[in-house]
Amino acid sequence: MIRRSVAGRLFFWVLPLLAASIALPLLLLEWLDDAKLVGVLSALVIVPLAVWVIRRALAPLNSLFRALSGSVNTYRDGEYNFGIHWQGHDDLGDLVRSHVELGEVLRDQRQGLVQRELLLDTMVQNTPVAMLLVAAGGDGERRVVFANLAARKLLHSGWKLEGQRFDDLMLAAPVEMREAMQRGGDSLFAIGNEEADEEEQVYHLSRRHFRLNGRKHELLLLRLLTNELRRQEVQTWKKVIRVISHELNNSLAPVASLAHSGAELVRRGRHERLEEIFGTIEERARHLEGFIRGYARFAKLPQPLLNTVDWTNFLASLQRQIGFELESSAEGMSSRIDQAQMEQALLNLLKNAHEAGGEGSSVSVKLTRLPEWLRIEVLDRGGGMNEAVLQNALVPFYSTKRNGTGLGLALTREIVEAHGGRLSMHNREGGGLCVAIQLPDAG
Repeated sequence: MIRRSVAGRLFFWVLPLLAASIALPLLLLEWLDDAKLVGVLSALVIVPLAVWVIRRALAPLNSLFRALSGSVNTYRDGEYNFGIHWQGHDDLGDLVRSHVELGEVLRDQRQGLVQRELLLDTMVQNTPVAMLLVAAGGDGERRVVFANLAARKLLHSGWKLEGQRFDDLMLAAPVEMREAMQRGGDSLFAIGNEEADEEEQVYHLSRRHFRLNGRKHELLLLRLLTNELRRQEVQTWKKVIRVISHELNNSLAPVASLAHSGAELVRRGRHERLEEIFGTIEERARHLEGFIRGYARFAKLPQPLLNTVDWTNFLASLQRQIGFELESSAEGMSSRIDQAQMEQALLNLLKNAHEAGGEGSSVSVKLTRLPEWLRIEVLDRGGGMNEAVLQNALVPFYSTKRNGTGLGLALTREIVEAHGGRLSMHNREGGGLCVAIQLPDAG
């Protein structure tokens, strides 16, 4: 097939016009002697003919350019079903084919993108993690931009959340969730309803900030950990049973062997080694007793004996046992607590705070009176907790310390909840951890 160029196409139309513009004046001169009249008559014929020829030559090109312009507009609108056909085997044909190929590539990419968006939306909507995207509106109010099904069920009884004011949603949310949102950063908190005899629900809050289309957005992820914690507790108890069984075997086997040896020595009338044997048996028995007592103290925590305790005197007594700074005055604040149990709980938290920060760490205690609650915060400037540790911190026997038992936080949580309170924790801005206890206010 012969290939033609656009210039050749135009030359094909312009060449007869040029020939006519030369031949016509020569023919008219043979009939007329007036050169001026010949020029006028030639112009009257050539000019309209030139206009017609140029319009005829450019008509297909104009149609093609309009089609290309229309297809670009459809691409801009997100439509890729516009078709262009050009029969000529020339430069314009190459342009049309390239344009068609571009449309096919864009259409394939668009379809792939739509499929990925559908897949992502299905995954996001059906995940058990409540996802909430919040952005500042033109009026300065933070509003919900996106919420999946789990977030709708958790915060709005399944109704649509997009466009809602975030602060209004938090006013209707449980107080524990509202305080976790106000603190900022990742945190772990529990929600319970003792009046309705509902099981306590433990949540992990994760939040991330980013800019989208020039606006500040915040992504909130609320993950229910109750079932996961229950499974982890079962696995942990199995591990504890194996540890206790191992420790019992390690202690009882030597005791049985020593008892047999002692009985054999008595039968033979050799009493000189009995004191050594009995001493070893006593040592192993005391070790076993101390080992079992540590685990039994967690498993058999007695009901608290509540008495009205003044926090000023209580914290002063606590400061004599372990160092910390008091960030706020406790004057006039009191609670009905079991003083011995609450002292043990706070000592666990203060000890952890000192160990987290090392030497020179800033450990402090802050008391805040809330409506119907008293909040006690133990603050440090250590390394804080990563997400994995934060999620497992309240699981019994979970510990990141080399020689830790994993009982400290779990025992503290049991004590606090036995007092009708709540335990929560979150990483502080600037580094460190805040462990907060909320107790019913008796003031």
